[in-house]
Amino acid sequence: MLIYMLREHKKFERLFLFNEVAKHLSFSKAALALGISRGYLSEQIKALEKEYQRALLIRTTRSVKLTPQGKHVLSCMGNIKSTLLELERTLAHEHEAIAGNIRITAPSQFTNRYLLTICEQFNQEYPDVKFNIDCSYTPHNLIQSNYDIAFRSTLNPPQNMIAKKLFSYKQVCCASPSYIAKNGEPNDVEDLLKHSCLTSTQFSLWHFSDRAIELEGKLSINDNHMLKNLALQGQGIIYTPEYLVDLEINAHTLKPLLTQLQYPQSDVYLIHPQLINESARISHFIKFTTNWFRN
Repeated sequence: MLIYMLREHKKFERLFLFNEVAKHLSFSKAALALGISRGYLSEQIKALEKEYQRALLIRTTRSVKLTPQGKHVLSCMGNIKSTLLELERTLAHEHEAIAGNIRITAPSQFTNRYLLTICEQFNQEYPDVKFNIDCSYTPHNLIQSNYDIAFRSTLNPPQNMIAKKLFSYKQVCCASPSYIAKNGEPNDVEDLLKHSCLTSTQFSLWHFSDRAIELEGKLSINDNHMLKNLALQGQGIIYTPEYLVDLEINAHTLKPLLTQLQYPQSDVYLIHPQLINESARISHFIKFTTNWFRN
């Protein structure tokens, strides 16, 4: 029995080592990520292939590719990792007080406008909760990643998750009164080509009701919050989610442009995996956040 258990343990180890090689498609990179020698890693993968009597990798001097059998094993490993992660979350959540870490991924613009305030107010009620926030536009897979909650802007939330709609918004073009006084307002989409447009590295194509225009601004940044600050300084026109500039528009420090046109609309969702035993801190935070937007 002991020998069988040791053999199965070794098989799991080799499968997880294979998963790293398949993810990096490089023995050197996988060994570096794992903190083991390339030679040991290569030996374990060869032993795994011998055990399954199948080639899982195609090795060349410059690259590593997956065979069809290797792709199948990688897919199965994804399912195993997801199951283990859910088991870990479930066990960690049993008999849990409202305390501990909540791991969130959200775009920086949403974090700046709403999420930091929500977390601060939640902490006033539950001071033992800590937040780890990843501010990025990367669409992390919550089933296979270590995040508890994601905030995403989409019209098609994932079907394998619980998605709670928080609000809808539209895009808007705006500029500061000082920029408009100096350069005038665009009257149509084509007029934007004559203006200083500050673009996002993710979205240089600005969409309107029946057309879109590609703009190459004098400055391109992958952060809408920074673009807003540049617009406030009078450096140009920005195209951004309305919720990011609504306070400035109400304060008349930014002015909406081309208001006669229809702008694209999207929705913001709170998304999280469906767990059998959800932690108290996460369930309370989800309820707190959804109520925050309703009020």
